[in-house]
Order: sequence, then structure tokens, then C-alpha cells
Amino acid sequence: MKVPSQPSGAEADGPEDRLRRFATIWSRAIFPVTATSLTRAEFEGHLLPLARALYDALHARPFDTAPAQRTGAALVEAHCTDPDALGRSLGVVDSYLVLYCGAESDLPAEELRARCSRLQHAMATGYAQALRERTRTEQEAIAQSALSARSAAELALHATESRFRAVFDGAAVGIGIADLDGNVLEVNETLTRMFGGMEGQVRSRNVSEWVHPEDGPHVWKLYEELVRGEREHYRVEKPYYRGDGTVLWTNLTVSLLRDAEGRPQYQLALLEDTTERRLLHLRLRYEATHDALTGLPNRTLFFERLEKALAPGENARFGLCYLDLDGFKVINDSLGHSAGDRLLVEVADRLQSCVTGPHEMVARLGGDEFVALTTGADGRRDVTELADRMLGALAAPLRIEGRELTVRGSVGVVEGPAGERTPAEVLRSADITMYRAKSAGGNRFELADPEADARAITRHGLTTALPAALERGEFFIEYQPLVHLGDGSVHGAEALVRWCHPQHGVLGPDRFIPLAEDTGLIVPLGRWVLQEAVRQARFWRSRHADGGPLRINVNLSPTQLHHPRLVADTVDVLERSGLEPGALCLEVTESALIGADEDLLKPLRQLAEMGVDIALDDFGTGYSNLANLRRLPVSVLKLDRSFTRGMQQHPVDPVDLKIVEGIVSLAHSLELAVTVEGVETGAQARRLRELGCDTAQGWYYARPGAPDRIHTLLLADAV
Repeated sequence: MKVPSQPSGAEADGPEDRLRRFATIWSRAIFPVTATSLTRAEFEGHLLPLARALYDALHARPFDTAPAQRTGAALVEAHCTDPDALGRSLGVVDSYLVLYCGAESDLPAEELRARCSRLQHAMATGYAQALRERTRTEQEAIAQSALSARSAAELALHATESRFRAVFDGAAVGIGIADLDGNVLEVNETLTRMFGGMEGQVRSRNVSEWVHPEDGPHVWKLYEELVRGEREHYRVEKPYYRGDGTVLWTNLTVSLLRDAEGRPQYQLALLEDTTERRLLHLRLRYEATHDALTGLPNRTLFFERLEKALAPGENARFGLCYLDLDGFKVINDSLGHSAGDRLLVEVADRLQSCVTGPHEMVARLGGDEFVALTTGADGRRDVTELADRMLGALAAPLRIEGRELTVRGSVGVVEGPAGERTPAEVLRSADITMYRAKSAGGNRFELADPEADARAITRHGLTTALPAALERGEFFIEYQPLVHLGDGSVHGAEALVRWCHPQHGVLGPDRFIPLAEDTGLIVPLGRWVLQEAVRQARFWRSRHADGGPLRINVNLSPTQLHHPRLVADTVDVLERSGLEPGALCLEVTESALIGADEDLLKPLRQLAEMGVDIALDDFGTGYSNLANLRRLPVSVLKLDRSFTRGMQQHPVDPVDLKIVEGIVSLAHSLELAVTVEGVETGAQARRLRELGCDTAQGWYYARPGAPDRIHTLLLADAV
């Protein structure tokens, strides 16, 4: 749903102008039905602060409906008590509040409309409460007048009867008098009209006949206490049946009338007709708790039910299915939002048909997200059956705008005992589980797993902490030496970034590099790593001119390969540090270059032509065509550790030796150097040297460490 377009000329107005225009429309709507001595312009000025209160409430964070409730009460104080005044005010708020006062909000249109509905509800509630209080005051005054008139009748019957009749017959509320046995003795015309206009349906009846199924147990308890003289009055909300079977809702006030000696004698009832107000309340309540598009319960009503389902109880269990449609965005983008809305309505109807039990409900949370809730003793079985029914309901194709569309869904299922988790925790677990089902291919459901939830929450926490971690300097680099297999000298070093996380300690790149790739932070992080590594290499070469590392190896991610400033940033870093290009080697994984076109290879060629070495990392894991090596601008092959892991065993598998020997021979024929990763034993190092490998790295030589340890090799087997 979109916010309606601004009327012509409104786009150029500022917020204050639009607010005044809203107040003008409001005053025009209710001024004709308002009993006031003010002019319309003065009345509009009186409404402007109320309009501003609604404007502020619409945009408030957190959202609060109290200002709207006070606005409704203010209407009663301004004598806007005609029955049409509230209806017209709610109509103006519904049609024009978002239109004139929602333009500056960054909230979604659907959220603004939902807020507007809740503000209407609160405004009607405030209006009703204020009107009730005003009526109560009038009722008490009437009751006091009636009592005074009744007492004075014993002294001056004629004068008292005249005054009493004036009050009794002219009152705007229904008035009835009954004896202590409940027999109705007298009613005014207003009360007769409230019960359908037939005086015989009211007079001569007994109060006990007006029992209604929705009467609370306290109603008749209060009545019994009053007729016994134990209380002077009571006030309740009570429904009655009219003669035609319809229901009359009232605010009922009953007072005890005593004789001159103080003995209970009569009961006086004052009834205010609240039927229309109650129906309005129910309508606003429905609109505030149901989705406008599908008619299903919305997020608000769902959370109310979920809170009840999660309340502690003996053997109480719950089950929740969180469904997200697979590929709905494609339908919206290709067929348009109108078709997407019709599809959502069809899906909602099918999901509603899955709710077969009295303890089940289905709701729409928003977009293409639906949720179903079930409660009962056998939660696990019930909820998995419900998930199966939901997926089964989507199996048959839908026909939208003459096209047959196949809709699939992914469902996250959470089940367990009530009283252990909050609604937010349950929904978060269901959301995480739903995405596990989606990543597994969709069209399926997965059961919640606390360990998987914890991993997802940790992953999300790391993702959100990444930008600030780079600004706070929480990243650092460890260096692992690259050793020349011929003479054992340090040939270079690979820069390996680490994250010193405040809560999780030191994290390796496998924990956060994929997150940096997903968020785009890999580009600034990669530039920082390049700057630090090049600066360290320049320092080594100045301090260890006779035996320092000849080059520094820095890893490039696939995202960095596609970044348009890769070459410019690399040149800038080298020039600022004073390190010659030949001392830098950029490592690119084989999988990143599988099927690479010339546009992707162009920046690598430019760097290679400058003298920067390009290493093909994890070679042998990407299933690339060996013939493609001829067109790649690489100068080094880094064999994946999977090729050399078998060389730790004795005897060595001859197939492994042949594979490595063939790769080394091919690489050397293409004038490529060969580096081997994961060297952990002296036996591995000797065999790789015999096979002709050029350089190696691994725990046999040194683990990654601080830069000042790069020249210290502790040649000790790691296994």
C-alpha cells in the first residue's frame, strides 16, 4: 500500500502549511455539528494544537497513542458532543492525516497507515471516556436532583413533582424507577426509545428478566448488595436484548433511594446508550488488528495471541511455523505489484484453509511473510503436521492474470513448552530457522536448533560490529614465512588478517571475511590490510637488506577483484610506501577466476605488467581447465594443502606423488613458480623439495605470528 499522492500544490508547502490545511479540513467537517460560541476561524485555531499532537504522535519513536486519546477528550471539552462529531473527526484523520502529515516520515507507507488506524482507535477511546465522564457527572447531578425532588415531595408535593418531571422527562439519558423487588414502576421516554419505542416492553417488567449472556458475575452481585442497602450506587457496562432481538449496550448507573427515615425504598437506574460507540470501537479494533490486503490477523494480533500461548501453564506447549515465499520478488518485479498482491491474497486463502483446529491461527506479518500458531499438549506432532499442510496448500499452481504460477515456501518451525521464551525470542528463532530451510533449497520446513540459532545470532553480531571494529583498530596482521625449499631461506611472508574481538577474542579470517564480503566492508578492510602489509614489507627491507623477505603476499577477495579502483589503490599504496611492485604478490583463489572474462582479468594484467606478482591460490580445488593457465596473468601457483596432506603418512600414496609431480612439471613449463601450503612435517618438506616445488609455508616452519618473528624459523614437526 502506498501513501496517497499529495494534492496539487501540496508538494511545495512546508510541514506547517500542510498541518494548518489539515486543521482547516477538520474544522470545516465538525464545526456545523459543534455547539460553540466561537467563529469558525477561532474554532480552527482551537483545533490546530490538536492536529499538531496527532502529527507528532504519527511520527513518534517509540510510537505512543496517548496523545490521540487526549485529543479525543479535548473534543468533548470543546463541546463537540454531537454523535456526528466523532465520526466526522475519525473520517478526517483516516483520509487526511497520512496525506498531509506523513510526507516527511521515513517510515514505510504500510506502517504509517497502521499507526493512523491505531491513532483513530485511541482518539475514539479518549472521546468515549471523556463523554462517559461528562455523562456520569450529569447523571449524578440528575440522580441528586431526583433524590432531592423525591424528598422535597413530602414537604411540597406539587412543586417537587413539577421539578422532578422536568428532569425526568427532559433528560438525554434513559431513566427508570423500580421497587426493591425489581418491578419497574416508571420509565421516561428516552428509555422507551432505547428499547425500541414500545413502553409495554419496559414498564411492568422485572429487572431480573434483563439477564444477558455477556453479563459479568459482578453485575448481579452489585445489584443484590444495593437492594439490601449495603451500597448506595454502582456503575457497570451492561447489554440488554431489545424486543426485536438486537442488543442494546449501555453504561448503567443504579442508585438507591431512601425514605425520610433512611430506609431503602426505590432504585433509580440511569442508562446511556453506547451501542454505536461500541460498534465503532469494534470496527477500529478489527482494522487495527487485521491485514488490510488479505484480511488475516496482522502482526499486532498475532503477538497478542503468541504472548498468551507463551504464558506459563501446566503442560502447556506451543508450535509456530514461520513461512516466507520463495522467489516472490521475481513475481513482483516481472508481473508488477498488483499481481503480487493478488498472489498474496490467494496464498492467504490457502493458508487459512490449513487452520483446522480451534487452537490454530494464521497471520500475515508483512510482505510475503506468514506465520501460523498452534497450541496443545502434543506440540511437536501438531506443528509439523501444520507445516506439512501449509506447504501442501501451496503445491497446486495459482492462476494470476491468465498465468499459472507455482509458489513455493520455506518454513521455520519452533516448538516447545510455554513459559521459557519471550515472543521476540521465539520469532527470531523461527526466522533464523526459515532462512536455514531457504538456504537448503526451499519448499521445505526445518525444525529450530538452539545451536544453529546461536551461530546465526553470533554471525549477525559480528556482521553489525564489523564497521566499528575497523574504525576502532581491532584488526591486526600476523605473518607466516614463505620458505625457499632449496636452501631453507625466508623467501617472503603471507599477510593474514586477524580480528581481536572484545567478547570473542582473536578470530581468524574464516570467521569474518565472508561477512565482510556480504556487507561490502571487504574493500576498505582489504585496502587497510594491503597498506599495513606493504608498510611492514618496506620496514623489513630497510632493516634486513641482507636477508629480509623478498616479497609480501596479500590475499584478494572476489569482491576486491571487481572493484573499479583495484589498480589505482594498489599503485597508490606502493607509491606512498616506496616499495617496488616486484616485492608485492597478490593471491587470488582459483575459484574466483574460473570462467573469468577479459574485463575481470584486465586489472590483474595491468598489475602484472607493473611487476606485481599474481599467485593462483588454492590451486586444484576449483576444477579449472589447466589449459586456461596460459591466459591467466599469474606467475605463481599455490598448491592446496589437500594435495600434500597424504604425504604426512607412510608409505606415501604414489598417486599423490604423481599428481604433484605433474602439476609442478606443468607449472615450470609455463614458467610459473610453485608454492605449497600446509607443510607440517620434515618428511613433507623433503618430498616436496625432491618433486621440484619452489617455496613452502606451514607449521613445520612457523605458525603465523608477529612481524618481529618472521626471521626466526623453529623447524619442528607439527604432528
